[in-house]
Amino acid sequence: MSRRRNGKDIDGILLLDKPEGISSNHALRRVSRLLNARKAGHTGSLDPLATGLLVLCFGRATRISEWLLGAEKTYLTTARLGITTATGDREGETLIERSVPAFSNSQIESLLEEFRGEQQQIPPMYSALKHEGRRLYEIAREGVEVERPPRDIIIYSLQLKDYGDNTLSLFVRCSKGTYIRTLVSDIGERLGCGAHVDTLRRISL
Repeated sequence: MSRRRNGKDIDGILLLDKPEGISSNHALRRVSRLLNARKAGHTGSLDPLATGLLVLCFGRATRISEWLLGAEKTYLTTARLGITTATGDREGETLIERSVPAFSNSQIESLLEEFRGEQQQIPPMYSALKHEGRRLYEIAREGVEVERPPRDIIIYSLQLKDYGDNTLSLFVRCSKGTYIRTLVSDIGERLGCGAHVDTLRRISL
């Protein structure tokens, strides 16, 4: 939540197509300054790598932020096979490189079925969740890994859009709290070659 002491009382919701390279909080601050809004917040962070829908709430609209934060979200992502990174995306240090076997579409479809529905997911170390008062990503940058309790999530839809050149293009509709980086990493491990997120775009709540 962002507050400006001398800003204007602006009420409403803005749907921002967040560009790559900035955090959700950075985007919120920039828009708040442009509008000179006194009170503002967003309804779910996007990684700097990610693009797409970022819902910004201003003034009285911030009262529904929690409701929107809990809404289902939809993504398009491209997974790069054969490379596992520290962060689970292409911005992280390469940890392991493996050859990518030749998969048929039916083999991939069969594996994706395992990831649909209710399940538990262990959040990544490179996340904003807290452990003993510190952000996990701060601890991860020190080269330390701590135990993270699994969280209940739901993958409502997981569809293969394209496969080729060691990449998988996926459509994902999921519950609050789902980490696409973790989903892609887990899919890569089940395929036996590892994977990380190369592109990620949120297309709807």
